[in-house]
Amino acid sequence: MTDRIPEESAGGIDYIAVEESPRFQTLKRTQRSFIFPLAALFLIWYFVYVLLGAYATEFMGQRVWGDITVGLLLGLGQFVTTFAITMAYVAFANRKLDPKAQEIREELENAQARA
Repeated sequence: MTDRIPEESAGGIDYIAVEESPRFQTLKRTQRSFIFPLAALFLIWYFVYVLLGAYATEFMGQRVWGDITVGLLLGLGQFVTTFAITMAYVAFANRKLDPKAQEIREELENAQARA
């Protein structure tokens, strides 16, 4: 089996074949291997925060410094976590996903230009 993206004989690109190609499947698998675990961890962290807010009000209301409470710090931690995940994904995409996607894109553009 070849690693090249197949072209349709009528001059158009067979996008179904491209999606089923090993390189594209590897690209999708690489992306999912990063996204799904991080999404799961973030959702667990979010629901723990919500459940603590609902059922552990004394803990969440403990003052840490002045009017700053544990709940406020954990809430701000949600924002920090969101930005950290975003920055990690951008770095991952730039390093791992974008080069592979660019190769596939260039090959498709060349195939379209030849058609």
